[in-house]
Amino acid sequence: MPSATPAASRLTIPYVEFVALAASMMALNAMAIDIILPALDNIAGSFSIEDQNARQFVVTAFVVGFGIAQLAFGPLADRFGRRPVLLAGLVIYVAGGTASALAPDFGILLACRALQGVGAAATRVVAISVVRDTFGGRQMASLMSLVMMVFMAVPIFAPTLGQLVLFVASWHWILFFTAIFGAIVLLWSGTRLPETLAEENRRPLNGRKVIEAFRIVLTNRQAFGYAFATALAFGGLFSYLNSSQQIFVEVFGLGPWFPVAFSGSAVLIAGASFANSRLVGRFGMRRLAHTALISFCVLSFVTAILSLVYSGPMPFWLFFPLISAAFFFFGFVGTNFNALAMEPLGHVAGTASSVLGFMQTFGGGFFGAFVGYLYDGSVTPFASGLAILSGLAICTVLIAEHGVLFRQRYS
Repeated sequence: MPSATPAASRLTIPYVEFVALAASMMALNAMAIDIILPALDNIAGSFSIEDQNARQFVVTAFVVGFGIAQLAFGPLADRFGRRPVLLAGLVIYVAGGTASALAPDFGILLACRALQGVGAAATRVVAISVVRDTFGGRQMASLMSLVMMVFMAVPIFAPTLGQLVLFVASWHWILFFTAIFGAIVLLWSGTRLPETLAEENRRPLNGRKVIEAFRIVLTNRQAFGYAFATALAFGGLFSYLNSSQQIFVEVFGLGPWFPVAFSGSAVLIAGASFANSRLVGRFGMRRLAHTALISFCVLSFVTAILSLVYSGPMPFWLFFPLISAAFFFFGFVGTNFNALAMEPLGHVAGTASSVLGFMQTFGGGFFGAFVGYLYDGSVTPFASGLAILSGLAICTVLIAEHGVLFRQRYS
């Protein structure tokens, strides 16, 4: 077990179980998004959706609820502790998933998906907060890499699981499955997770204190800069989630093999998260993350240019390796950028996690929805959007770092 800060002594469960539980909290988000991807066609057909790009709103609605609700759960977690907020959020998640499966029309489905996202927001806020409560610096980055490795393993099998469900049942049962998974995490957390926020570190829940905590986050150059850069990078990821089913099925004609291709790129992201947990102590968060972001940007631009060069669709054998390599480098970006944004904000970890999470997920969801909705039957809008977003992320990091990349600091 890595050496820990004194706060880690409050853990009453083994380190491995703590990592697994934190990863499961985060995995609820990926599960709710990725498992539904193979069913987007079925959902559109079930509700007679005329605008085929509107099927992406099933993903967007979840992300919107997920992003906005973090603004409330952060201050609540700082006031009442991590456990009660987590358990309340898990109840909402289970209810939202169940209601989504029973939705009678598309509008109610989107509303219920947003509700499920609201519940998922608590799991994201609490997962990061308990990690920040117990570890700091490179130890926190290493632990978060392990959490993210398990979290990113979900997209490897979730679409395939969704496709298997479709072979034997309707798309409604996919949403029932997310509710069942949430209930399992609810039971596990309720019986095993200790409270990691000490009484003396709890912040009063009043307007002045909440505004003060928000001001601390938004006026910290490093925290705000890395949060916004993460939002831009996650915009690329969400655009991939939104449009991947259409790209792989309609452009490249993969049909039921879509989950296999999607899982292939997810394997690389998970592998990068694992590699990061081993390399961050040696090279530091900045060197790894800055190198990865530049590589992500270069590969995105190459893909965008090639998509314009070909008179028809660029070959799958060329598109898939390029985009998979780009998202491999993304695996080094998200984890380290989150840790760099949280590093100076330990004294307001709950609110910091909520504000940063709102910026990253709601902002990323907005950028991703915008790029995804531009889908025109080719990969050009997606690839171009990915290139622009990653380029803007580099500019934002330069601002956060006063124009100097790869600077060796304590992190």
